[in-house]
Amino acid sequence: WQLQASGGGLVQPGGSLRLSCAASGFTFDDYAIGWFRQAPGKEREGVSCISSSGGTYYADFVKGRFTISRDNAKNTVYLQMNSLKPEDTAIYYCATLWTNFVPLHLAPEDANYWGQGTQVTVSS
Repeated sequence: WQLQASGGGLVQPGGSLRLSCAASGFTFDDYAIGWFRQAPGKEREGVSCISSSGGTYYADFVKGRFTISRDNAKNTVYLQMNSLKPEDTAIYYCATLWTNFVPLHLAPEDANYWGQGTQVTVSS
């Protein structure tokens, strides 16, 4: 299995980035995909996830700013991040989830396979 996250970078507060998570080596349509992040000195936390049928979850701290989507034909999940804040600075990881439905609260324990991370830095 492989999950390849990309699209991170340095952006000013208020700016936007789009992260991509490209999957290979497994049946993409069978899995929900989640985005998680970990800031320096903090625990990893769930950001958003999407089931194979398109159901979505967003953590309260990104609602209204981030949008998750998936293209099953391209085996790719996207995270559009708008109105970025300095507190969004973290390494962002994508992961498959144990179950193909949207949880009430996304936690790292919900993930069963992790990709490598991509750094997002929000700073002026």
